[in-house]
Amino acid sequence: MRRATLTCLASFSLIPAALAHHSFSAEFDADKPVTLTGTVTNVEWRNPHVWFYVDVRNDDGSAANWGFELASPNLLLRNGWTPGSMKVGDVVKVDAYRAKNGLNLANAHGVTLTATGKTLFTGSSSGKDL
Repeated sequence: MRRATLTCLASFSLIPAALAHHSFSAEFDADKPVTLTGTVTNVEWRNPHVWFYVDVRNDDGSAANWGFELASPNLLLRNGWTPGSMKVGDVVKVDAYRAKNGLNLANAHGVTLTATGKTLFTGSSSGKDL
């Protein structure tokens, strides 16, 4: 009985991690590409995905903050990233696929540091080329 209870508790403890991870098509639309340029405001290195945020100027001069999903921290590190590869204040051009819910969120497919022209690996799971 005790073993069954422990097994059940262990199984339930894994549910939040499983729910936090998702497939590309569950959240993003591969038919809605977007290219945006702006200033990095935050970079969050955490599982299951690294996220970064960029202030993008709208046509009227106001700023909109966009969130971009990257691959997992482990995959980015194995492909040359460090936590300092992209820093707050960097200006970046991002090719991405918009979120299905219409919010200012997207899955980054290409990130270019405009100061150097260096393109960073994103690990996008879109399965498409922009």
